[in-house]
Order: sequence, then C-alpha cells, then structure tokens
Amino acid sequence: MSLRRRAGAAVQARPEDERHPPGQLLAYGTQHILTMYGGVIAPPLIVGGAAGLSTPDMALLVTAGLFVSGLATLLQTLGLGPFGSRLPIVQGISFASVSTMVAIASEDGLRPVFGAIIVAGVIGLVISSFFAQLVRLFPAVVTGSLITVIGLSLMPVSFRWAMGNDERAADFGSMTNIGYAGLTLLIILVISRLFQGAVSRLSILLGLVVGTVIATLAGRADFSAVGDAKPFSAPPVLHFGTPTFEIGAIVSMTVVMLVIMTETTADILAIGEIVETEVDAKRVAQGLRADMAATTVAPLFGSFPCSAFAQNVGLVALTGIKSRFVVATGGLVLLLLGLLPVVGAVVAAIPYPVLGGAGIVLFGSVAASGIRTLSRVSYEDNLNMVIVPVAVAVGIIPIAAPTFWDAFPEWFGVIMHSGISATAVVAVVLNYLFNEVTAGNRSGASVFAASEDRRDGLGDRLDVDIRHAD
Repeated sequence: MSLRRRAGAAVQARPEDERHPPGQLLAYGTQHILTMYGGVIAPPLIVGGAAGLSTPDMALLVTAGLFVSGLATLLQTLGLGPFGSRLPIVQGISFASVSTMVAIASEDGLRPVFGAIIVAGVIGLVISSFFAQLVRLFPAVVTGSLITVIGLSLMPVSFRWAMGNDERAADFGSMTNIGYAGLTLLIILVISRLFQGAVSRLSILLGLVVGTVIATLAGRADFSAVGDAKPFSAPPVLHFGTPTFEIGAIVSMTVVMLVIMTETTADILAIGEIVETEVDAKRVAQGLRADMAATTVAPLFGSFPCSAFAQNVGLVALTGIKSRFVVATGGLVLLLLGLLPVVGAVVAAIPYPVLGGAGIVLFGSVAASGIRTLSRVSYEDNLNMVIVPVAVAVGIIPIAAPTFWDAFPEWFGVIMHSGISATAVVAVVLNYLFNEVTAGNRSGASVFAASEDRRDGLGDRLDVDIRHAD
C-alpha cells in the first residue's frame, strides 16, 4: 500500500500534471487555441479549393478540422490506455500533407484523399512502437538542431500573417498591416515587461484581444461572417462520399505519414525538454499512436491528418504553463468551435496582421529553445560543430529556396521539402557516422531527463540528458 501511495505521489509530482483553477484552465487553454487557429483552418481551405468545393462544403471541411483537432488533442493530453503521450501537446491538421493532398484532390477529388489517409494512418499506427525506438538516435545535438529549425520554419508564417496573408489583396505587405502586427507585438512585450504572474502568462491572449479591438475600431476587422454562421452544426459522417483507395495516392500519403511521425516525434521530445519531464520510447510511441489514431478516424468526419503543433510548443516555453490539463481544456474549446460555427466565426475574424505580431514572439521562442539546447552540447573532441551547421542549413533550404528539391524524385522531395524531417534525417545520420561509428560515442539514446536549470524570463532553460530506455 505504501509503495502504491509513493508511486501515486510521484505521478502527481510530474510538472505536466499540475492543476489550475477552472478560470485559469479556460484562459490558458483558449490562448493555445487562438495561437494555432489559423493553422488549423488553412489546410482545409487550401485542399477544399483544389477539389473545387462549394462554399457550404468548404465550411464543413473547416468545421470538421476543428472538431477532429479537438478530439485528437484530448486523446493526446488525457490519454486512453496505450494512446496519448499525456503531455501538453496541441494536435491539429498537419501542413505536411497539404501539397500531396492538393495533387490528389485536383485530379480526382477528395474521396481518394480520404482513402489514402485511412490506409497511411493504419500503417503509421502499426509501426508506432518501432518508430518510437528511433528516439535513441536523437541526442542533444540532434534535438537542438531540430527545435531550432522548427522555430525558423515557422517564422515565415508569422511574417506572411503580418503582411496580411493574402498575396492577392491590394494591401498585402502594406505599412498598415505591418503596423498592426508591430502594435500587437509591442502590446505583448509591454504586458510581459510590466506585469507578472497570470497577467504576464496571458500576454499572447491579451495582445490578440487588444490588437483585434483596435483593428475593429479602425475598421480593419470583418465580423460579417458571424451573422451568417449556424449556431450549432455537428460534422456529418462521410459527407463527401465513401473513401476510395488508389495505390499511387496511398504510397504518396504513406511517405507523408512518415514525415508527420518524424515531426510529431520531434515535438514530443521538444515539449518533454520544456516541461522538464521524462520522455522515453514508450511515451513517444503512445503519442504517435494518438496521432495516427486521430489521423485514421479523421476522414470519416471529412478531415485530414493530424500532428502536433509546433507553435504551441513555443507557447508552453514562453508562458511556463506546463499543465496538460490546460491544453486538454484547449481541446474542449476546439471541440466547441467544431460544433458551434458561430463561435468559430468570431475567432476567425481576428485579423491576420494581429496574429502575425503574436507569431513573431511564439515562433521565435521555439528557435530560442533550440539554441539553448545547442548551447549545452559539447563541441570538444567531436564533430558536433560540423553536424549542427549542416543539419540546420539543410533544414532551412525549403525556406530560403523553395524550389531547390523540385528536380529530385517525388518521394525524396516530399521528405526534403519539410525542413523538420530533412533536419532530422541529416542530423541523425551525421551524428551516427561522426559521433557513434567514428568516435565510438554511444550518446544517442532515448530519454530526455529533467534539467536542473531554472526557468528564465522567456522560456525554460533546456538541458538534455540522453540515456537508453528499457
């Protein structure tokens, strides 16, 4: 009995199990959703446009994405048996699959897209445990490079938002749009500097609210869609028809699924560092199972593959709110948005320039976390000084030269067009060849140990102790 009590106490002592009052849970959870809302609705709009959907069907595609993202987030944070990492990770519709889905949908519509997702999701679910064993190939030099590239890869999104997001708009890149982004950024910085405690931790949410209010008063926010939205609408099952299964589409989507699993693994490891909790191969496998299970079910509701959202990893680092129950509350908010389109329309009315100002802080904090990890890597008597620049350089190729890999085979391009997966491949291979094979350094193992460093003003000081998982 005493052993059980001590075990229970140890579980309760985990940082991610921290409890907050209901009001704080709602506020912090909503902040997470406002941070990633634009990223969730963008893939359905892009793919739906490629498939030539009508406006009502496009709305259903967006609603389904919110609904499935909410369910996936709840499964990931709260867990159900062997499913879910039980970490503060927000799940959403993955960008990694957009280009492949657009290619399929533009030719044959959504039915083969959904069929390919189901098969690829099942394959991912089956190999989750094996894939998680690859965690031992992710020592600090690899994870630091990965986290840095995750942040750098997200920065163009914030800049695009700051410019207005729509290149066809007459005011895209105008001083007015960039001014609203700068004003939102300034508000966040002022709140972070002048206030402490809960107010400081809500700086992103408050910055979004104040920035939106100012934009509305200036006539720069459009809430007209709110009046046209239905008060309640549950996503219908198989609204777009029965999925069809085409070999070519399935093969392409399976390759994409491996990319998504790589990105999700990187995000699970990153959040483990930030939260300062133990993440071993078993826990990574549980997180991947939740990811793949949600992906497999998503097409039934008319939605697409799910993955961990890196921008919310940055929010955890920035605010220091490590509780998985906060993110679970955010999952409930997503679920509500999926059931109440009128509420989703209000959130969608936040101007992109306002989101861009907040994104600069959020995405930059992810890169800063990666730099902190790399600062603790030993560069003496090894070739880490070669691994880091090469891995990071390959990772930013899709940002600096988007067409760089176009002449390569399609399967290769799918992998390398994702800076995160490209960095993972290069860093893991070079670390194995340079540090393990050449130098006999068996530092690549699978668990992040908690850092003894204290959290500083911007985010957690990250430290990595890689050791072998049983």
